[in-house]
Amino acid sequence: MKSLFKKKEKQTLGTKPKKTKVRTVGTRKKIVTFLWILLIGSLAFGIYKNFTAIDQHTVHEREIIETRIIDTNAIESFTKNFVEDYYTWQNEKDSIEQRAEKISDYLTEDLQTLNTDTVRDDIPTSSSVSNIDIWSVTPEKDDTYAVVFSVDQKITEDKNSERVRSTYRILLHQDNVGNLVITQNPTLWSIPNKSDYEPQQSESNGTVDSDTVQEVTEFLETFFSFYPTATDKELAYYVKDQALPLVNQAYVFSELINPVFQENENQIKVWVTVKYLDETTKATQFSQYELILEKDRNWMIVE
Repeated sequence: MKSLFKKKEKQTLGTKPKKTKVRTVGTRKKIVTFLWILLIGSLAFGIYKNFTAIDQHTVHEREIIETRIIDTNAIESFTKNFVEDYYTWQNEKDSIEQRAEKISDYLTEDLQTLNTDTVRDDIPTSSSVSNIDIWSVTPEKDDTYAVVFSVDQKITEDKNSERVRSTYRILLHQDNVGNLVITQNPTLWSIPNKSDYEPQQSESNGTVDSDTVQEVTEFLETFFSFYPTATDKELAYYVKDQALPLVNQAYVFSELINPVFQENENQIKVWVTVKYLDETTKATQFSQYELILEKDRNWMIVE
């Protein structure tokens, strides 16, 4: 019995214990979970920013230049009245005193004093104004305007007389209610001279064939023959939408001079000089036209 127990005990002690199985989570599963969390978080953050973002706009600065329209009628009328009184006198004491009194209505007190001796009591000449031309009215500063004008005078001394044309510039101030005063005396100036500008001459560019040129030329000769005395109904047959006005003048058609033709999108553009004889003055009249023609049933001037 005792030996049997020991044997069993030995057998028991000699038996190896079974190992406990341990389950491990793979590292790849952790990375995948992390990436899913990151993706969902990014998506949620993007949606949040989309709803809470502040709109940003690029600001473009623009410089707005306001054009100020100046009514120069009052300035021109004031200037012409002043010039008429300033350059008119008789070689008589009363006339000279009247002139001094008149020009005081236009000048500042300083200028009135300055002009006291412009026309002396013993002046041997008389002056009358025959024409006044206003060349320009330009703003200077502080409601001050520069006016350039020319004046034609007839100067008489004893029995002799001559005509003089002079150009001057003055400064005027206009207050907020429109009143005017001259702040600078007439100062010698110059008038605009002839410009050397020459417009570019149009030339035929070969886009119109010879048959069309002849056809349009005959149309224009017919039209301009009766145009000076044409009625509304006659004009409407050749001219669309009043492209040319009624003139009702006693002109006799002579010829077309150097017509130039160009075709563009089924239209013919014509530059032409028309020679007329003015029956009233007996002078020759050259009228220059730039026309656009179209053909439907017949040729018509559309512009």
